[in-house]
Amino acid sequence: MPYEPPTHSVERSLRATTGAKIVAGVDEVGRGAWAGPVTVCAAVTGLRRPPAGLTDSKLLTPKRRGELAVELEKWVTAYALGEASPEEIDELGMTAALRLAAVRALEGLPVRPDAVILDGKHDYLGSPWTVRTVIKGDQSCIAVAAASVLAKVQRDAMMAELGAGEDCSAFGFGANAGYPSPVHKAALEERGPTPYHRLSWAYLDALPRWRHLKKVRLSAEAAELESGGQLGFDF
Repeated sequence: MPYEPPTHSVERSLRATTGAKIVAGVDEVGRGAWAGPVTVCAAVTGLRRPPAGLTDSKLLTPKRRGELAVELEKWVTAYALGEASPEEIDELGMTAALRLAAVRALEGLPVRPDAVILDGKHDYLGSPWTVRTVIKGDQSCIAVAAASVLAKVQRDAMMAELGAGEDCSAFGFGANAGYPSPVHKAALEERGPTPYHRLSWAYLDALPRWRHLKKVRLSAEAAELESGGQLGFDF
């Protein structure tokens, strides 16, 4: 079944209802990986016609994603990437880590957006950002689709570079980008996690030899009490 191409309809709606002049599309990659950062891209596209074939990055072949990313880097009005490291994910939890990465991306843009289109149904950004969540926004919204492609291509390239290093060569990061795969699981069982792995993830429960390395994150309430109420994390 063919997919409908993304449009600017959500962006036009935000402009009409909120008066926003600059609208950024935001998407993430790496949320479910066992290793590597979570990466968020914020892209501003205006209302111009996008490059042909633009859609959710997951619907594109690696070759086409790479080609499209090159086109998008020249076509978008602006874009920026933000990351939260494995250590930050372990410390904060994924919701707060996503917000941290998204804020880094948005603040990396040359101009602060008046509104944000966020892929998915959960607003992990919150105040003070004006947010419109869109389920499958990476398929329906041009700015979000552009962000999804740019985030995916750049994170995949970074993970492939990590995987080429001697300490990570057995994990297959070039092929799995830090997500679960037979090669990744076998390397973990034999070698244990690398410095790039998320140590609060449940995969360690199935690895008796390395289970002692698992980090247990405090609940939001306990963390705030321990820090004297100074954390302010958005869990």
